[in-house]
Amino acid sequence: MALELGADLLGIILHERSPRAVPLAEVTELLEFIPVGQRVLVDVSTPTDVLASYKQLPFDYFQMHFDLDVAIATVAAWSGMIGRERLWLAPRVPAQEHCFPQIIMEFADTLLVDTYSKEAFGGTGKAGDWERFQDWSTLYQHKRWVLAGGLSPLNIAQALEATEAEIVDVNSGVELSPGVKDPHLVEAFMQQVHHWTEQRAPRD
Repeated sequence: MALELGADLLGIILHERSPRAVPLAEVTELLEFIPVGQRVLVDVSTPTDVLASYKQLPFDYFQMHFDLDVAIATVAAWSGMIGRERLWLAPRVPAQEHCFPQIIMEFADTLLVDTYSKEAFGGTGKAGDWERFQDWSTLYQHKRWVLAGGLSPLNIAQALEATEAEIVDVNSGVELSPGVKDPHLVEAFMQQVHHWTEQRAPRD
C-alpha cells in the first residue's frame, strides 16, 4: 500500500528490541515485495560481524542508529563494508547539543536526524527539533538529510514548511499501536506530503 501511494523507500527494522522488528527468517520473503532500489535495513549499533552477514541480504541502504559513544573505528568499519553512498548514519544527538558531530560526516553521504530519547532509538512518537534540523541541513548542504521523529498526518506539512526536508521518515505517527500500521493514517500522511510537494512545485 505504501508503495502504491508513492513511498520511495521502505525500511525493515532488524533491531530485536524494537516492537517493529522483523524476524531475520522473514526478511528475504518480505524483500520480494519491495522493488530493488527501495529497500532500507534499519538497525542499532550493529556489530561488524553481524553487519557482514546482513550485507549478504539484498538491501540497498543501511540505516544505522547509534549513541555518540560508539567508537569511530566502528563507524568507519560500517562505511568500509557498506560504502558511504549506501550508509545512512543516525547518531543519537542529545537535545542540548546544537552542533552535529562532524567527525562522522566523512563516513556517509546521508544523515538522519531523529528525536532524541534516553530510552529509545526512534519510534518515540515525539516531534524533534525542526529548527536544529534546518540549521544542520543548510550548513552542510553537501550531505543528504533525512528528517525523522514524531511525524504524522497532523504535522507533516508544518514539518516540511519548517525544514524543507527532501526526505522524511515516518513510523509511529501512522500506527494504531507500536508495530501495527494504520492504512488510513498511511494514506493521510502520503496525501499531505503530495499536497505540500505540489504546492511547492514551480508553475509554468
